[in-house]
Amino acid sequence: MPEDRDWEAYKVPPTRTPVSERTTSVPNPVAFLQTAFNYVVDAPVTFVREWIERQQAKNKFYYYHQKFRRVPDLSECLEGDYLCYFEAEAQWRRDRMVDKEIVEIVRERLGACKQREGPNQFQNCAKEMELLVQVTKAYQDKYGDLGVHGNARTCLMKQKHRMMEERKAQANESQ
Repeated sequence: MPEDRDWEAYKVPPTRTPVSERTTSVPNPVAFLQTAFNYVVDAPVTFVREWIERQQAKNKFYYYHQKFRRVPDLSECLEGDYLCYFEAEAQWRRDRMVDKEIVEIVRERLGACKQREGPNQFQNCAKEMELLVQVTKAYQDKYGDLGVHGNARTCLMKQKHRMMEERKAQANESQ
């Protein structure tokens, strides 16, 4: 299409809406109601909302970056200290959830690498595969065979038994 158009040939037709000329001295009731609504309802609500937003801006709370303090492990709790038991159990559950997510992220990275590399996945994704093997083995060593209802106490006992087996295996090798 040609760039040099003749705009004079395609003028916009004039609007047919007449210009309102005020000939009465009676005020418009709609304008009065809008002004009354603005001062009676809208202005106080806006003022309160802006005040709340200023207060919230001072105290920012990022719920998705919540950091819990590390609590003592179950092995560090005193006998009969049920609050410490409860906190250690909650800490263990958070740690287990974080470890699950780490395994899942590494698994997703490996899947993305396999998708990206296609037939060359075995040589180009070897690093990701090795990392997945390490992370999965660490997760299985710590949480494997606990089942759905595993808790901090059974995990601690599993760790103790594994350490005893390793010591026994070392003692047998040195003899």
